[in-house]
This record gives sequence, structure tokens and C-alpha cells, in this order.
Amino acid sequence: MSELQRIVLVGATGLVGRRVIEACIGREDIRLAAISRREVKLPKGARMELFVAQPNKWSEVFEALQPTALISALGTTIKTVGGDEEAFRAVDQQLVIDTAKAASKAGIRQMVAISSVNADARSKNFYLRVKGETEESLSKIGFKRLDILQPGLLRGPREGDPRLAEGIGQIIAPFIDPFLGGKLRDYRSIDARIVAQAALGFSSRKAAGRFTHTHDQIVRCAREWTKQGS
Repeated sequence: MSELQRIVLVGATGLVGRRVIEACIGREDIRLAAISRREVKLPKGARMELFVAQPNKWSEVFEALQPTALISALGTTIKTVGGDEEAFRAVDQQLVIDTAKAASKAGIRQMVAISSVNADARSKNFYLRVKGETEESLSKIGFKRLDILQPGLLRGPREGDPRLAEGIGQIIAPFIDPFLGGKLRDYRSIDARIVAQAALGFSSRKAAGRFTHTHDQIVRCAREWTKQGS
């Protein structure tokens, strides 16, 4: 029998976060808890704890739960915050960093964070620069193991968050992906369910260090994790 994993999830209302919850249904080797700023409609069959609290109270939940790993699927979009770059940073950068620091202080030694392909703190692209800066900050917090997932375009339905450009991208991506070979494979689109499965898979890895995973590594880990539960 696999060792029981006690995982806490932040970002449960987003595309990847919801898929993490779904992936844990029926898994006896995982005890999942989620923290959210608002109520989350849980899928049928989900057996988990859900804590609704403001971010300044999340540290108290971490201390009470004492999970083995944290999965962060926090994130927003420039469109959602009305083009306000500082508001975007407040969620995609500061909230992620503050949450990680609180988790580390509470004794959580392992973190899995969802970032983006081509994240780079020196990028001229604002979105990628923020993602890269966040990755660098997470690396300095002191987790025994930190896994950063850098998926390409995420495929899957988003509830209450229509994104026209992304929607078009999801439609054409399956036709473009086969032509993205070599170093361009990292830019292939990927189903959010696979990213969620990989996040759960990496959360059970024991080797210490900082690891960055792109498309092929994410897909491989998701397959391995799924087989373990079958």
C-alpha cells in the first residue's frame, strides 16, 4: 500500500485546482484539504476538507493540518483585474510568495507550484517576467523540495472566467501541437487534468532539491501517478 500523502491545495477555484480535487476522488493514498477565499462547489464523490478563510489566516490552517506538501494553483489574469498590473502581481506573485512563506513557517517542507512555460524574471513580457520573479522568490524560501511546473496553454473549461483568446487557442492547439517538435515541444498545449495529476505525483517525490518540469516531464509524471492508483 502506498504511503498516505496529506496534501493542502490553494487555488482550488481555478482550472488546475478543480482538476486536482477531481483527480483525488477514489484515491485512498491521498488525504486532500483545500483552502480558499470563497466557497468551492465540490464535485460528486469528493471526500476532503475545505477551509474558507482570508489569506492572512491561512497560516493557522497550515499549522492545524500539518500536511506533507502544498500544491499552489493560485493565479488570475490581466483581464480579470481590469488591466491593473499591480493587482495581477498581488495574486500571481505576492499571494503565492506569502502563502509559500506561511507554509514553510508552519513546517511544510515540500511545495508544488504551477507556473508557465518560458517564465523568466528577465523577460520583456510582463506575464512571463512576473512568473519568473515568483519562481526565483519561491526558490529562496527554503523548502526541502520545490517542484515548479511550466505547462504551455492549458486546455479545459473555465467556470465563470471566459477568455476569448485562450478559447480560440484551445480550439486550434490540437492542430498545431503535432508540428511542435524538439525544443518547441515545451510549448505544446496540455490538458489541465494532466497538470493536476502531475502536481499530485510530484508532491509524493522524496528527493530534495528544486526541480522545474516542462511538457514532457509533466505528462510522464501524470501517467506514472495514474498507474499507481489503478
